[in-house]
Amino acid sequence: MPHRLPTAVTATAVLLLVAGCAAEGARPVPGAPSPQRSAAAATGPERDASPPPAKGSAEVTRTLATGLDSPWGVAALPGGDLLVGSRDKGTLVRVSARDGHKTEVGSVPGVVPGGEGGLLGLAVSPSFRGDHLVYAYFTTASDNRIARMSYDDTRHPGDQLGAPNTVLRGIPKGHFHNGGRLAFGPDRMLYASTGETGHKALSQDKRSKGGKILRMTPDGAPAPGNPDPRSVMYSYGHRNVEGLAWDSGKRLWAAEFGEDTWDELNLVEPGRNYGWPAREGKGPTAGGYVNPVLQWKPADASPSGLAYAKGSLWMAALRGERLWRIPLNGAKPAAAPQAFFTKRHGRLRTVLPADHGALWLVTSNTDGRGDPRKGDDRILRVEVS
Repeated sequence: MPHRLPTAVTATAVLLLVAGCAAEGARPVPGAPSPQRSAAAATGPERDASPPPAKGSAEVTRTLATGLDSPWGVAALPGGDLLVGSRDKGTLVRVSARDGHKTEVGSVPGVVPGGEGGLLGLAVSPSFRGDHLVYAYFTTASDNRIARMSYDDTRHPGDQLGAPNTVLRGIPKGHFHNGGRLAFGPDRMLYASTGETGHKALSQDKRSKGGKILRMTPDGAPAPGNPDPRSVMYSYGHRNVEGLAWDSGKRLWAAEFGEDTWDELNLVEPGRNYGWPAREGKGPTAGGYVNPVLQWKPADASPSGLAYAKGSLWMAALRGERLWRIPLNGAKPAAAPQAFFTKRHGRLRTVLPADHGALWLVTSNTDGRGDPRKGDDRILRVEVS
């Protein structure tokens, strides 16, 4: 989460049009998707469900787990159990989706926590039943990097992780703005969001991995169809993206921290420039900048996790201490965003789909910015519509 001036602002969400034209001068890459199409559309035909109702619902029906320390990355295993990482301890625990029982998995070697850095995003291999691989995005003494580890739950608790095998290194690190979300897309490629570490120029520097959304093979190589076949860069001009999700049409969405004026929800398209630091929120599209689909005042958002369920995007807000519902009609909002749980559970870090269209919602009150309550941090089951 970035430092911002402590300003009091009114809750606002503004619908914006997404720029549909390709960046000026963009050259097609053989075999790559057209830049007019969304990132996710490149993976297959779009199959959108009917638009959800303008007003939905969200109800916490269960507290799955309590007593988590600085939870950040969460990934679901086949069968529904959750792997939860502690940003500050660099450890993983497995949480049973049935009864919330916690089993210590192990520590990730090389994690050096500090500020917003540490053990961040987690992702489970799409071939997990065969390869048993877990991917982690974490901060070291020199950089942020992505590594994969074998996970063997037949070993003794605390000793279930194999040695990390680095698949991508050299992502800039900082006290703030480390990005850190990690997810496999519908195309089975690995996506990572990075921050610009407070060095604004990195976002526009295509040679840097900072301030970007990256797309790579599970081995860390540039994914087929990337805008530059030699690069893992997928989109640029980002400040600090901490949320990634795909909708039913396989479009990629990103939740992004602004600075003092606007936080953003962006529809991510390959090779596009999302404007930072020249732009924060809506602005002129001259120069090829892409406008956000939605924007919020930072006091109402400071977004982190993002998930898709029941026809809507669900965005977890840290400073805003609420869960936003964004109903979608294709690539546009179907209605104004709707807020749930405002100031009820504190800071909300991660949200991910659960079974039967529900959500897992993870609080973030032990991260040094929140006001921990007895039992924090916790995982909540949320039934939504």
